[in-house]
Amino acid sequence: MPDSDVLVGPLNQVGELLKTPILDSSVLVKQLPHEKLVWMLQKMCETRYFEEKAEELYTRGLVHGTMHLSIGMEASPIGSIAALKPDDVIIHHHRGHGHTIAKGADIVLMMGEFLGKEPGYCRGRGGSMHIADVSHGNMGATGIVGGGIPIAMGIGLALHLRKSPKILLSYFGDGSTNEGGFHEAMNMASVWNLPIVFICDNNKYGMSMDFRRSMNIEYISTRASSYGIPGISLDGNDVLAIYQVVLQAIERARSGQGPSLIENVTYRWRGHSKSDRNLYRTQDEIEDWMRRCPIKRFKQLLLDSQVMSEDEIEAIDQAAKQTIDDAAEKAILMPEPSPENMEDEVYAP
Repeated sequence: MPDSDVLVGPLNQVGELLKTPILDSSVLVKQLPHEKLVWMLQKMCETRYFEEKAEELYTRGLVHGTMHLSIGMEASPIGSIAALKPDDVIIHHHRGHGHTIAKGADIVLMMGEFLGKEPGYCRGRGGSMHIADVSHGNMGATGIVGGGIPIAMGIGLALHLRKSPKILLSYFGDGSTNEGGFHEAMNMASVWNLPIVFICDNNKYGMSMDFRRSMNIEYISTRASSYGIPGISLDGNDVLAIYQVVLQAIERARSGQGPSLIENVTYRWRGHSKSDRNLYRTQDEIEDWMRRCPIKRFKQLLLDSQVMSEDEIEAIDQAAKQTIDDAAEKAILMPEPSPENMEDEVYAP
């Protein structure tokens, strides 16, 4: 898939979603407010540096358990959440660091949670896979494959019954779309016309299986037509293409027209988790996708379009790195959870 491609599968009702054509990113970049572009680049860089720092801390033995990195996938959470209003809500998946950062999390508390520290968002009990920040509309995640999709349907139903103006972005991976909960939730959300935008971060592999071995379709978004809703597949490394389409899907949901399914085709550079030795894919494949880095691509677009100078881009990048370095230093010094309160917030007797 060339960098410039925006994929649109052979979908029913896709025109209902794309009432406004997708502009080429080189055109849109000159139309968006400068502060919006700065925010996108800053959050993409913060996400990349957070995960690289997380990897470093894991190597140093400072992380309890495993973790799931999304290095190479930064365009999807940043581009989609850039289209939200502050009061809108999200529910993400176990590669949710970028989603959490984009939704306004305090990165020091986020890093503290990642390290299992008492002052972290979930008092160190959630860790990497379950970071939630309800005050900013981040409803967290579940480590169960596809487990967040039925929960998203419930959140969407609550918003609908309350006649809330808020909408929900529901994120999941390609492997989740073979789970029964995905199909049941999509059907119910469609039948009840719920204000949800379903976003599949298709990074090509469900754990160690190429998604093409587990489904006989080219684009996951084609499954939307089974439930009478719009679906579209996008170049998941093009942050501005994602922003445009998600914005249209959000407006559709907010106006009472119901859910949509967006597939962002991307790639994770690292293994499924830290125990993954990456024996199921070639180094050539990984390096090919690394050349499509969404951050380098966005930086080059900003530079080529003369929207930002090289010095400004570098300053944003370095500020993001400093933010993450400072957060890690503070989080390492946070207190560990105490055995005296280990039963707090455990609801079963």
